[in-house]
Amino acid sequence: MRSANIAGRNELRERVRARRWFRFGLLSLPLLLSATGVVVGQTSDSQAGDSTNSWTATTDSQAGSSNPMRTSQSHTQSGDRTMDVQHVQTRGPDGEFVPYQDIETETVKVSATVTRTTTRTYVQDGNGTKTLFQVSEEEKQALPGGDSKSIRTSSNPDANGNLQVARREIQETRKTGPDAQDTKTTVLLNINGSMAPATEVLEHQIRSGDTLEIKKTTMLPDGAGKWEVGEVRQTTVTDDGKTRRSEEQVSRPDSDGKLSEVTRTVGKESVDGAGEKQNSQETYSVDVPGMGRENGVHLVQRVATTQHTNSDGQQTITVTEQPNPGNPGGGLRVITENTDTVRSGPSGAQAVRTIQMRDGSWSRGKVFVDMSKSNNVNAIEVQVAPSKAK
Repeated sequence: MRSANIAGRNELRERVRARRWFRFGLLSLPLLLSATGVVVGQTSDSQAGDSTNSWTATTDSQAGSSNPMRTSQSHTQSGDRTMDVQHVQTRGPDGEFVPYQDIETETVKVSATVTRTTTRTYVQDGNGTKTLFQVSEEEKQALPGGDSKSIRTSSNPDANGNLQVARREIQETRKTGPDAQDTKTTVLLNINGSMAPATEVLEHQIRSGDTLEIKKTTMLPDGAGKWEVGEVRQTTVTDDGKTRRSEEQVSRPDSDGKLSEVTRTVGKESVDGAGEKQNSQETYSVDVPGMGRENGVHLVQRVATTQHTNSDGQQTITVTEQPNPGNPGGGLRVITENTDTVRSGPSGAQAVRTIQMRDGSWSRGKVFVDMSKSNNVNAIEVQVAPSKAK
């Protein structure tokens, strides 16, 4: 029973993270989810006339889910202060939605060069008791010449409820030329009450025409007060305005301490004459499901996404393929297919996401449906691919 509860909560956390595909607003009208038989009551936005500065949203995930959940969000901007609040509810034993998690993010523009962001995460138990789980703070400072510095800290409450810093990240970016910059990121962790360096990441970026090259080296402490290479990630991105190609190679030390390639990701984005966007991404790895570690990298995942606009609105279809662990030599098979549809009109926009998953026998299995409405047409966005590297 305990393992089932843990699995259910893990599934819920994954689906909360998946919600980042969307940015939502909310229509000041009740939302009837006829496909799931659920009526969501929504209150009007006090600043609905100014949807660029203030909006609210409610999203239901219902059909086919062992953990149906409801997410409500609000965004309020006043002067140099912005507040984003997210409430996540899941269905309780009696069938009613009960609080699960609250996330409050406050962003304040302290000065022309300094921005401070504070995120507080709360969890709630079955009795409705709200407990502070974590506080994250970030301060970004723009420096002369295009340089910048940011400090991020994560703090957790101790047994007495007092916040203790658990993690600190210091990031410094320095322009080394018109088209080049270096970034150093140091991560410190609280070990036995003292902050100790745990990771150091050195990143170098240089742009030449349509090509951006990034080399990111992760250093780890060796236990003797020195740093040693834990990973090297090299990325090349070429974008001519019509087609964007990317390739990322990840290398780590092998048993002899020599760097060897462990994964490679190849991507391509394009837009045809009709305005249809297409994106493909293939991942190669030395770790093949059902076979273990191999010599050299092999294709282990393909993700293909298309986005087009028709009479139904903007539709994005994402198909993910992976090998069957029971027959790794049989090639890739479809494991999920996501369909996102966004419809907009004079009063706002509506988004529907359908997720089809394969079951254990590799037949079409669970279907998940998410629905949302927005009073801000631009607040609903489905990304075809990750944002461009800068």
